[in-house]
Amino acid sequence: MGTVTPIGNTNSPSGQSWNTSSYDRNTRFVSKFGEDVLALLAPQKGERILDLGCGDGVLTLKIAEAGAEAVGVDASQSFIETAQSKGVDAHCIDGHNLTYDREFDAVFSNAALHWMLEPQKVIDGVARALKPGGRFVGEFGGFGNVAAISSAMSAVGNAMGGDPSLTCPWFFPTTEQYANMLVEGGLEVASITSFYRPTPLPTEIRGWLETMRAPFFEQFGSEIEVAYERVINALKPALCDYKGNWIADYVRLRFSATLPV
Repeated sequence: MGTVTPIGNTNSPSGQSWNTSSYDRNTRFVSKFGEDVLALLAPQKGERILDLGCGDGVLTLKIAEAGAEAVGVDASQSFIETAQSKGVDAHCIDGHNLTYDREFDAVFSNAALHWMLEPQKVIDGVARALKPGGRFVGEFGGFGNVAAISSAMSAVGNAMGGDPSLTCPWFFPTTEQYANMLVEGGLEVASITSFYRPTPLPTEIRGWLETMRAPFFEQFGSEIEVAYERVINALKPALCDYKGNWIADYVRLRFSATLPV
């Protein structure tokens, strides 16, 4: 096997970078499922709402369409440029480094918090950003999310001498764990739940792997196709049905919390 070389943003634990076209092609279901979380947020006319981890701004626009003043932040410059091109008030800010002070009626987040590996720091920043009585509403990966995918990558990575830190660079808490963190950050938990959501993949498992975990595969250099083939073969019995449809093993954690008045 060739030399294993880490690829990507070495300042990020995940090494993750984003390509907006591949994201749209392979994982557009992320924002579509996020519309259920928007219903929990229930944005109101005149509210000022922060979309934390706004991605390409699709859901930020929906918040604005409800009459709220929507602001999006994301650590990906590529996503921010795409969001801005749609007319979103979007800024390239890492979710760990929020500096807003009592500015927002609500903070919303969909499918982004599991990429932020210092969750208490994120929650503390959200609490500072909220006005008294403001709410924090979101959904992200919960305990057990993509367990089969992560296990397959881990097994292949170990067999090929890869960097194990690139296998599962996510924060997937239990409801109890995250509820305790919200309380530690000074918030009151209104609701929190986790649920299994098998998720059909529009471009099969290869598209998902290329979009979500490219750094894991890129580290194998000339052996990249071998790594893809081994992971896909390992996953096929668990995630591919008899018709050839691929379904990701998603577990979601959804919550709503408020900052006391």
